[in-house]
Amino acid sequence: MTDIFSEKTVLITGGTGSFGNAFIPMLLASYSPKRVIVYSRDEMKQWDMRLKLKNNPIVEFVIGDVRDVERLSRIFGGVDQVVHAAATKIVPTAEYNPSECIKTNVNGAMNVIEAAIDAKVASVVALSTDKACNPVNLYGATKLASDKLFVASNRGVTGSTKFSVVRYGNVMGSRGSVIPFFRSFKNNGIIPITDPRMTRFMISLEDAVKLVWHAFHVMKGGEIFVKKLPSMNIMDIAQATAPSCKTEVVGIRPGEKLHEQMISEEDALHTFEYEDYYVILPAIHSWSADPERIRDGKGVPEGFSYTSDKNSQSMTIGDLKAWINLNETTLNEK
Repeated sequence: MTDIFSEKTVLITGGTGSFGNAFIPMLLASYSPKRVIVYSRDEMKQWDMRLKLKNNPIVEFVIGDVRDVERLSRIFGGVDQVVHAAATKIVPTAEYNPSECIKTNVNGAMNVIEAAIDAKVASVVALSTDKACNPVNLYGATKLASDKLFVASNRGVTGSTKFSVVRYGNVMGSRGSVIPFFRSFKNNGIIPITDPRMTRFMISLEDAVKLVWHAFHVMKGGEIFVKKLPSMNIMDIAQATAPSCKTEVVGIRPGEKLHEQMISEEDALHTFEYEDYYVILPAIHSWSADPERIRDGKGVPEGFSYTSDKNSQSMTIGDLKAWINLNETTLNEK
């Protein structure tokens, strides 16, 4: 794969989150960017990341908020590629603080788009979530709005910024996710289970990063890239994570889904399948019939949907235990 980041300036919003902590070291190890800008609002996390990266001279840390379009406009000057990872992500937090979630996830998306277009950034990849597909909670609704903004922003921008989206499910080991949450109860002896029927897609941070890289390599603008992933039942996740613990059913949290969905039947009309992923093409502007965007993709069958409970790929308890053993040091830091 060509070095699309060679001698480029790459900026990541929300860059001190779990994704950024995986993306930046992998980028530095695999590619040769000229400069990497970490844009976030938490100075302590920036300090910790600076130490982790051993004060790498090509990594620049900038305090800022995606809510602040003027700050974004100043920082985006000279930037070639942007990964938009900043978001309010915790479902109950969004349910109880809706205006704050909207300011970050919707207004922040608009600010990133405006700043990128004005600065003539070459390409932007925005991170999405399964919860944006047929959303039942505010977080999902804001990310659906964000996805629509990024997709539609390719329209009418002459010879400049391309925008695409990547969508994936539960990121194994990320801060606030189910694996470190369950591990926190190992000494308590009882794991709270929302519903024993619950299923989740499973993706490692490394695979999430590689999906973003792939998007930058092939994007024409307007695509939503969906990684093919294994699924796992919540009871099996608990067994793999803390096998000595008992479980207690506590009920589904506000805004929580029983199963994850990444492609709906409505999306299927414009969805194409590839070896390791799907692409949802925009219904607008006839882009879903564009050969340059379809490339060698095959249209999915009518009525197709991609959900964690009806997924042909599964992760076993043994698979997850093996992954936990390999990532024990990192998980202990969560």
